[in-house]
Amino acid sequence: MAGAALRVESLAADLGAIVGARHVLTRHSTLLAYESDALPGYHKRPRLAVFPGTQEELVSVVRRLAADGVPFVARGAGTGLSGGALADDTVLIGVQRLRRIINIDADARTATVEPGVVNATLTRAAAAFHLHYAPDPSSQAACTLGGNVAENAGGPHCLKYGVTLNHVLRATVVLPDGELVTLDRGDHGGYDLLGAFVGSEGCFGIAVELTLKLTPNPEAIITMLADFTSVAEAADATSRIIAAGIVPAALELMDQATIRAVEESVYAAGYPVDAAAVLLIEVDGPRAGLDADADAVTAICSAAGARDVKRATDAAARERLWQGRKKAFGAMGRVAPHLVVQDAVVPRTQLAELLGDIASIGARHGVRVCNVFHAGDGNLHPNIPYDADDADESARVHAAMQEIMERCIAAGGTITGEHGVGLDKLPYMERLFTADTLDAMCTLRETFDPARRANPGKVVPLRSCREWQGLPALRGGLAG
Repeated sequence: MAGAALRVESLAADLGAIVGARHVLTRHSTLLAYESDALPGYHKRPRLAVFPGTQEELVSVVRRLAADGVPFVARGAGTGLSGGALADDTVLIGVQRLRRIINIDADARTATVEPGVVNATLTRAAAAFHLHYAPDPSSQAACTLGGNVAENAGGPHCLKYGVTLNHVLRATVVLPDGELVTLDRGDHGGYDLLGAFVGSEGCFGIAVELTLKLTPNPEAIITMLADFTSVAEAADATSRIIAAGIVPAALELMDQATIRAVEESVYAAGYPVDAAAVLLIEVDGPRAGLDADADAVTAICSAAGARDVKRATDAAARERLWQGRKKAFGAMGRVAPHLVVQDAVVPRTQLAELLGDIASIGARHGVRVCNVFHAGDGNLHPNIPYDADDADESARVHAAMQEIMERCIAAGGTITGEHGVGLDKLPYMERLFTADTLDAMCTLRETFDPARRANPGKVVPLRSCREWQGLPALRGGLAG
């Protein structure tokens, strides 16, 4: 133990010489804030945390760790929902000080940014040019663009505009061995290495600089709220809207449990609390013809059983409707101190049946399931508020969530649409993928990180990698 302490002390001193001593944390009390992300069920405390303030410092930190073979985990704002940015007794590299918007090119409709820039900050900066950054996770007021790239984050408006992958044009990346490379789409020959990097959950290296696509602001926006007396009717309306050839900018579903949580919170949006479900629907684009799209959506919802379809009358009313949806996860903090949220994607045509099954699973296990999700692309977010300190309730919650995930897989779905695998979904990887597919994932990972030092223990179970079977797991290079 004495040797380990000396080694950490020496490493901390070297890192402090790079970033400044006050930007290196080693005391247990100062590391408490970094032992979980926004999914509170997992706790892993880093041995130390380091926070570079410039791109050059970030590269130097990674090279210093590479010199001793020390694993690391990159972290932005910690808003992830899969336990993916947790460092287990090793080094955490925080990028939140790297928050420069380096350039906005209005003519090219691009922005060049550092990884610690907050998502919503970029849109505010682009507003002067009548542009915005389209991917809009619910955590966009806090989440960082580097983290969005790592998780291939989505958001309500990704139904029409695409997820993060569709908006990243180039990335300068420091690989785990300290090499600095620029990744692109391979448009001029070669592999799409950028496509491989986006969504790699920090396992391939750390983005130092990103060039992102900006989107022109639509000429007009119409936001509607349709309320239903059954969840099945709302799900049916979702399928009918897409089948009609209408692609809304956003199409979100919230059930009654979620509606009540929102309306009892400071984020109250005026949702009808007696509705079994509501659809928040937005169409945007040229003003000409947009009313016709909104009228068609209204007619489809009414035919599917909607009691009412209201339109936001102004920007303030629209903002209020969206506040309720974006803050729904936060509102559930009033229901219970802890929350489990999942992220399965299922065929849209099976939404009604699956939501009924999810309700039955929750009832059978005696837990409360709150659904709020991207209905337009079948990206479910079943949430269960609970008290993690109650062992019996905690066991029932996790049994219910496992059964829900198994049901989604059986329906032809997959285990994540935007939150990532991280730690939380590791148990499902071997259920979803063949051994050969998992081994191919390991091979790709080793192309970027042969020693598997970047975010170790995440995404692919170590036992799935043939050449790693039987080898001891990395413990951080900090042991005595």
